[in-house]
Amino acid sequence: MDRPALVQLKDVTKIYRMGDVELVALRGVSLEIAQGEFTAIMGASGSGKSTLMNLLGCLDRPTAGSYLLEGQDISVLSNDQLASLRNQTLGFVFQSFNLLSRTSALENVELPLLYSGVPAAERHQRARESLVRVGLGDRLHHHPNQMSGGQQQRVAIARALVNRPRVILADEPTGNLDSRTSVDVMALFQALGRTGITVLLVTHEPDIAAYATRVVTMRDGLIRSDQRQAQKAAVPLPDGTEAHP
Repeated sequence: MDRPALVQLKDVTKIYRMGDVELVALRGVSLEIAQGEFTAIMGASGSGKSTLMNLLGCLDRPTAGSYLLEGQDISVLSNDQLASLRNQTLGFVFQSFNLLSRTSALENVELPLLYSGVPAAERHQRARESLVRVGLGDRLHHHPNQMSGGQQQRVAIARALVNRPRVILADEPTGNLDSRTSVDVMALFQALGRTGITVLLVTHEPDIAAYATRVVTMRDGLIRSDQRQAQKAAVPLPDGTEAHP
């Protein structure tokens, strides 16, 4: 690979045990992802893509095999060290936005910094900068119910960015959005990739995967295909408005 590998999985398996029953979710997965790469992970329900995303996000540990993140073996880290790694290196974006309904956009974005013990003045500044970065500098004090779905997802992306992560993990981030707003969100992910942030996107939609530079397809706990592709350009609406269903 031209760029250094940020993520390195080697022969990773994941087995869930429920009583006497074993469920093999991953069956020896090896994968390298370079810094700044925009990778889509696809697969049907039960293919292993969600398990893979949980492992990549340090939310779970492999049963066997190794996972190196920035050269660090995550299997030897304590739960506290994993939590610190998630907070400092990884940012998460979900389909359902996961915003607190009674707090402003600014306060929602500040939350990770609050948990990190960042002083109030710095929290406000970094949260404001993060919202400006996703095009919401004029929505700092709006609550989620005063925003469209696309604006709420951009707040969620701003929250994922506020700790200046190396990797963004996005789990079906366009699942609750109309097609035009989905393109706006993908344009934002592409822009983040151009700044050197690694984007890992789980999606079941080929149209969304087309915006990535690489598509990894899972089936039955294995990687069945891994292809680099010419990235489809996502062009946001020029006036910053959004389409609605």
